[in-house]
Amino acid sequence: MYSFFVFGFFFLAIAASFPLYKRANLDVDILQFALTLERLENKFYKEALSMWSVDDFVDANFTEDFYTQLKYIVHDEEAHLVFLEQTIRATGAEPVQACTYKLPLDGPAGFVKNLATFEGVGVSAYLGAASLISSKKYLTVAGSILSAEAIHQAAARNAIGEIPMANPFATPLSANAIYSIASQFIESCPVNNTKLPFKAYPELFVTQGLPTAMNSSITFASNGTLPNSTQIYVTFVSGLDVIPVAGSRNGSSIRATVPEMVSGQSYVFLTTGNSSNLTDSNILYGPAIIEVTPSSPTFNVSIF
Repeated sequence: MYSFFVFGFFFLAIAASFPLYKRANLDVDILQFALTLERLENKFYKEALSMWSVDDFVDANFTEDFYTQLKYIVHDEEAHLVFLEQTIRATGAEPVQACTYKLPLDGPAGFVKNLATFEGVGVSAYLGAASLISSKKYLTVAGSILSAEAIHQAAARNAIGEIPMANPFATPLSANAIYSIASQFIESCPVNNTKLPFKAYPELFVTQGLPTAMNSSITFASNGTLPNSTQIYVTFVSGLDVIPVAGSRNGSSIRATVPEMVSGQSYVFLTTGNSSNLTDSNILYGPAIIEVTPSSPTFNVSIF
């Protein structure tokens, strides 16, 4: 199970290389999906802060200042939720209602780690959705929320000792990939909620190798079976790079070496080919979420 949560996360997304849904109301579908995930995120964050006090977070080695930042993050996420509700109603549609969730509330330390991952998923979702949104007004809204999510992610990563700027580029993800992550934390939704045109891929697990770094070995497994006669690729998605690596099988597990271009919060799929164009037809399992320690930065300093 991913150590993250996908909720600050969520938000829609299909990278430009992914197939587009031929629906006139795709913008509204994207807004509804964003609201679905915002409701989940909002529930997760508020329950955590209602369960644990500032003293609990301090006992878990966080500062009182960071606890105050958490309250601002919760405030921001609630503002996103209310804004999305109002925007959806303005289109004439009825906003989706809250679902029943499976929330990993196992202590302040785990919560903050999950929060950092959620917010990273949120950035990936909004960025992936950008190429699909037809309304410039909604595109501006998505960009504005993405910026807030990125600030939240940076604060949480810094609090848990991860480098906020581990990758010079954010990572876009498809709507189906985001839905695959989010659906693991949703038990059921009201029957009257809008049915979204997205599907979940079979789940992929990291079984060995975390934490990881470039050129390190990492092993994955799933609850399903892999095709016997097909070379399986472990495809890493990090920043703007999509890098397929031939996997090495050992029973139901598959191992690969983390490519040098992978850094920070990244995503992994098992695919049937070595194409950098991920589609429903070549994705077998995923995405798994991994954290890859970045190498030391290099840069040139010029005096003008």
